[in-house]
Amino acid sequence: MPPPNAPGGAQAGAANEKKLQPIIIKRVKKGDHGHHGGAWKIAYADFMTAMMAFFLLMWLLGSTSKGDLQGIAAYFNSPLKVAMNGGDGSGNSSSIIPGGGTDLARIHGQVKRSEADSNDQSRQSLRHQRAQQDAQRIKALRAKIDAMISSNATLNEYKSQIRMDVTPDGLQIQIVDEQNRPMFDIGSAIVKPYMRDILREVGAALGGVENRISLAGHTDAAPYGTGEKGYSNWELSTDRANASRRELVVAGMPNDKLARVVGLAASDLLHPDDPRAPQNRRITITVLTHEAEERLLGKQAPSAQQDNKLESENMEKQENSPPARQTP
Repeated sequence: MPPPNAPGGAQAGAANEKKLQPIIIKRVKKGDHGHHGGAWKIAYADFMTAMMAFFLLMWLLGSTSKGDLQGIAAYFNSPLKVAMNGGDGSGNSSSIIPGGGTDLARIHGQVKRSEADSNDQSRQSLRHQRAQQDAQRIKALRAKIDAMISSNATLNEYKSQIRMDVTPDGLQIQIVDEQNRPMFDIGSAIVKPYMRDILREVGAALGGVENRISLAGHTDAAPYGTGEKGYSNWELSTDRANASRRELVVAGMPNDKLARVVGLAASDLLHPDDPRAPQNRRITITVLTHEAEERLLGKQAPSAQQDNKLESENMEKQENSPPARQTP
């Protein structure tokens, strides 16, 4: 064994000390993950609620009738339609869905189908009664004018120029030109004396008429030849219709009975095969039926306003009436 102070002995001692040092092993204890809470439960609940709402919507759409779907679509399309094109919007309706209830064809109120059918029957019955009354009035008016022409020597002389026909629009009275006996001065709206007599007799006969009256002026196809800029057969026919209107009103026809006064120029020829025939120059007086009046004037027609008034009254009666009791 070498002595302690020898070089080899020092190295061996150092090696022995290293061997004798304890080996320390550090073990890191990993802790468990912290608690996450219930946030995932809330998200999951929201997802399930959304899915339930989606499937409920699908079920409702599948079980809804086509008419109800159209009503819902009309409600959501209405604001944009009004903003772009104008017109009636959903604000004018008393229901979210136009028509409401089981009858989406109606504009206002919750209306049952039976009530809608009842209103339709009332409206049809009223129109049928009006049509019968119109037919009776037109028949009586035609007989009255025929008797007036036959008993009046002046009118009987011009009988060939007065034509009466019953048309779908009502009683049509036409006063036509003849080659040697024009109704107006050539190219003007000045009424000839004999034409004034005819118009005033007809105006007196129309004094008590209850229906509205349409008045139209016509010319032949010959162009207006005075060279006046902007004045044509359209203006000439309109001026002649207005001149005739004044004579009718002077004779006693109520001015408020006039539905319209128009000039048609040569757009409605009496003899299309002979566009320049004198008979094409004429004044047409039409005593309108209520149906023709509604067709020409739309909602402004008194008969249409009366229908709306009747419908409103029926709806008020139905709203004010007590609900029917259901028997078990």
